[in-house]
Amino acid sequence: MAIEYIKKSTNEKQRHDDNEKVKEIVENTLKEIELRGDEYIRELSEKFDNYSPTHFKLSEEEINELINEVSEEDIDDIKFAQEQVRSFAVAQLKTLNEMEIETQPGVILGHKNIPVQAVGCYVPAGKFPMVASAHMSVVTASVAGVPRIIATTPPFQGKPNPAVVTAMKMGGAHEIYVLGGMQGVGAMAIGTETIKAVDMLVGPGNAYVAEAKRQLFGRVGIDLFAGPTETMVICDDTVDAEICATDLLGQAEHGYNSPAIMITNSKKLAQETLKEIDRLLEILPTKDTASVSWSEYGEVIYCETYEEMLLKANEIASEHVQVMTNRDDWFLENMTSYGALFLGARTNVANGDKVIGTNHTLPTKKAGRYTGGLWVGKFIKTHTYQKITTDEAATKIAEYGSRLSHLEGFIGHAEQCNVRARRYGGINVGYGKPVSKIKNN
Repeated sequence: MAIEYIKKSTNEKQRHDDNEKVKEIVENTLKEIELRGDEYIRELSEKFDNYSPTHFKLSEEEINELINEVSEEDIDDIKFAQEQVRSFAVAQLKTLNEMEIETQPGVILGHKNIPVQAVGCYVPAGKFPMVASAHMSVVTASVAGVPRIIATTPPFQGKPNPAVVTAMKMGGAHEIYVLGGMQGVGAMAIGTETIKAVDMLVGPGNAYVAEAKRQLFGRVGIDLFAGPTETMVICDDTVDAEICATDLLGQAEHGYNSPAIMITNSKKLAQETLKEIDRLLEILPTKDTASVSWSEYGEVIYCETYEEMLLKANEIASEHVQVMTNRDDWFLENMTSYGALFLGARTNVANGDKVIGTNHTLPTKKAGRYTGGLWVGKFIKTHTYQKITTDEAATKIAEYGSRLSHLEGFIGHAEQCNVRARRYGGINVGYGKPVSKIKNN
């Protein structure tokens, strides 16, 4: 095996130290939100966003005023993107079928799908107004039939961002708040005097938002751990350095800690891509952010074979994985750990982030090993039910249940079965005794 790091990230220890600091800050913040509610929420908003309105919830009048600030062209673009997200979510929803089956004569088992009753959608807007995140969370929850969808977003440059609020409203949000970061996520999950708590949190965010969701999990459901953006480009010499460099930096601009990784079996392409990245960082308007991410978190990994490329890619389990090779379908068939795949040079991560229709809230930090991204099914709870319709079936199941409960030492469980055996089957079994096997013959 020949796997070589042509460029390696430099901040493994720093990442660990930063994570520990974030954990402590978030833990203390959530405790204070629970203790002090609206008062503390306002303090945080003033501290981090310099924003202290009369009320954080937008009224219908305020929402309409913000929508009127958005150009007709931008409204049309938002509509188009939401149509793509909605149509894909509707198609996914159709795969979630309810079912009922008679497993034994008179024994009916089934499951039904029930939407989560209250969902809080976080839409980032501090550094960049993430209009598309409103589509991904609010629209998808709406398709799932969630009866209460609340959405919160930070102020942008001192006030609510009109495009983000427009996307939230058009997507189907029932309540819209202007609250950022930990205070927005914490308020939705814990509840305050003016914000009724939700049952589930969804949406991406910075390290503090991701950690807040992690700590709140259990108290509420969450979609997944969607932290700082990650991207991976798997490529061979069927593509050129310009595409590879553009796709790596296009995601590195998200923040100062966004890993961008290239895996290739072409050293020539690797070296040319490094040169192209240097060139683009001279002219990219977001170079101040992207250059830090690339310097500290960027990697270029050379592998001799496609099998080694696959092995390394599954090990890293990146959020976004672009595959641009002469065997894209082979990677589709064999990749097992990732957030979302983008196959072929014609597509790219920005398609998925903004408009193509698949959801852009995806697992980070290797969570792709055990979960996929946000989708309509995340908002659906599948609940089972059981029903016995005949005396014969009640007796048969009771006999087995009695003996199996005794096998484990659960006498009270056994008696639940015994009383049915006596009542519906006429079996004379004593209190706390197992139903004899002879009775079943």
